[in-house]
Amino acid sequence: MSALARLAAAALADAKPTVFWQDPQVAGHTVPEPEPELRGHITTDLAVVGGGYSGLWTALLAKERDPDRDVVLLEARTVGWAASGRNGGFCESSLTHGHANGVERWPDEIAELERLGHENLDRIAEAVARYGIDCEFERTGAIIAATEEWQLPGLREDAQRMRDLGYDVVDLDAAQMRAEVNSPTYLGGIYDRDGVAMLHPAKLAWGLREACLRLGVRIFEHTPVRAIRSEPGRLRLESRHGSVRARQVAWGTGAFPGPLRRIRHFVAPVYDYALMTEPLTTEQREAIGWASRAGMSDASNQFHYYRLTADNRILWGGYDVIYHYGGKVRPEFHQRPETFQRLAEHFFTTFPQLEDVRFTHKWGGVIDTCSRFCAFFGTAYGGRLAYAAGFTGLGVGATRFGAEVMLDRLAGVETERTRTAMVRSKPIPFPPEPLRYLGIELTRRSIAAADRNGGYRQPLVARPGRGRNGIRQLIRPPRPRPAAAGRRAGITAVAAVPAPAG
Repeated sequence: MSALARLAAAALADAKPTVFWQDPQVAGHTVPEPEPELRGHITTDLAVVGGGYSGLWTALLAKERDPDRDVVLLEARTVGWAASGRNGGFCESSLTHGHANGVERWPDEIAELERLGHENLDRIAEAVARYGIDCEFERTGAIIAATEEWQLPGLREDAQRMRDLGYDVVDLDAAQMRAEVNSPTYLGGIYDRDGVAMLHPAKLAWGLREACLRLGVRIFEHTPVRAIRSEPGRLRLESRHGSVRARQVAWGTGAFPGPLRRIRHFVAPVYDYALMTEPLTTEQREAIGWASRAGMSDASNQFHYYRLTADNRILWGGYDVIYHYGGKVRPEFHQRPETFQRLAEHFFTTFPQLEDVRFTHKWGGVIDTCSRFCAFFGTAYGGRLAYAAGFTGLGVGATRFGAEVMLDRLAGVETERTRTAMVRSKPIPFPPEPLRYLGIELTRRSIAAADRNGGYRQPLVARPGRGRNGIRQLIRPPRPRPAAAGRRAGITAVAAVPAPAG
């Protein structure tokens, strides 16, 4: 075992296999008592399925739009238990999983999508203040660091395009980058100063839950929806010990599609992993700088995301993204020792001056990925049910936009949101097994090879693009080769192979 491997193993030795954000033993964490399970049969105007950000924002906005509307929210476990309470806490303005991905897919409306995204982030900040949600919200912006020379041209291009739209994105050379955050691996970077806020993800979910309850939303936890039945003028949602008859339904269950079969071909559940350090000492903070407290990621195809918490811990996650054959989602997948060891080694490579830091928590979570890397929307049951899914790790902010879209669709009104091609279109569906598993594994190997070969990998899909964010996704749109090479890599998604019709 190498010295680096021994250092990483020692730092992980006492880490709890628990989500830091949801750990009741952490100072400042008051985990709410769950609402009761649904028992019996009730009726409502709007039933919201899913107690993550999608469902919570939908329920809250529905009551804001119409305070007299009766709203019921059903959650299979507890509010914020899944991705909404496990993520890195990067609340981004981007609705398209990065500006470059949006430009490549919807070039004619990218300016509108960026505007809608920044307005959405503003509305989140306003809601946090209005409802007194103590989620450690800091609009710090985010930095992407180049750790290889081939990454710099693409970052500069991203930054210039954002500046052309009027946004505050600056280039950082090596010295400026290390002045922001001190790592010997940094060669430069870009800093989006306003488009990202950092927050405590579980506290946001719990705060939205409390706001919903105050507005009169009825919440039932430990109430999985097992079936959807169509009745005259209503949809009936069946759970273990009861049912809800609703005039309309909003479906926001992320990687857990349940009985809504029509979205299954579009979503692949993949696992992402993270570590949390102990709080840094004053000396350790001084050794790395990071005065801006901006969210961080590196510009590799297999990238890391990291940030400071309110009590000056470092969350460090990303790199590995794991898909299990058949799209299996199981509690035992939340722990993966080989990934935690790899992440810890990468942490100490990035910050060798923190060799005495230890990790206190290690965990994983499942993400609803789709082939276009950002959310898609639709309706079912004659327009009585609306859904949003496929946020691909960028849901902390974009779920609020998705909630607005679902409510627009249920209201039958056309808005500037629903007129966009992004909302009106669908991603390419994933193929069935075994092609899905084989395709994802080939893609992972292609990504790893790209990082070894100057960013270039053979395109399986002729759709170039790059991501611009610090949140996990299944396949980060690849970084280009250096500009002199004269070509760009294409996104290599398993979704290149369409699923059979029917």
